[in-house]
Amino acid sequence: MLTLATGLATSLGLIAAIGAQNASVLRQGIRRQHIGVIVALCIASDMALISVGTLGMGALVTSAPWVITAFTWAGAAYLCWFAWRSFRSALRPQSDDALTGQGPDAGALRPIVGTTLALTWLNPHVYLDTMVMLGGLANQHPGLTRWAFAGGAMLGSALWFAALGLGARALSRPLSKPSVWRVIDAAIGVMMLAIAARLLLG
Repeated sequence: MLTLATGLATSLGLIAAIGAQNASVLRQGIRRQHIGVIVALCIASDMALISVGTLGMGALVTSAPWVITAFTWAGAAYLCWFAWRSFRSALRPQSDDALTGQGPDAGALRPIVGTTLALTWLNPHVYLDTMVMLGGLANQHPGLTRWAFAGGAMLGSALWFAALGLGARALSRPLSKPSVWRVIDAAIGVMMLAIAARLLLG
């Protein structure tokens, strides 16, 4: 039980940092657009990566630095594109129904899923935090207890994304004004550019 709690606390400490994935979950949660699907994708992705890391595959990432470099450039390019979309949205007023995902302009599932997967799997920090860091820490525990740590880490991911998505959804109504969303979209655009710069500058 102590090992599971340690994994949970370590996972929360890593995942709770503000990043592109969390910002996207917040944005779609406030818009009330397919938040259940998004949260499930984020949790499933973390579980898969933590499992692979616990199986010892994280060493492959650290032994092949070109993999991280490739994901860094791809991720930075995608973040810049996402920032451009956010700035464009900030300059284009939308109706209250569109902002809360209730009207005919509510976001389609496919592009939202694509964005969620891209912000997750093109982010090199995801691999370093889950496969390398959490997988490495899990493997410091003997025998099957490594899976107790991994289970705790997965539970931490599930609790975090569920709380983030549902919490953002609860804020949907108070933040549904177009003027408020123009500020939110602009702030998200700035955040995405800052994350892209941090990726490229190391």
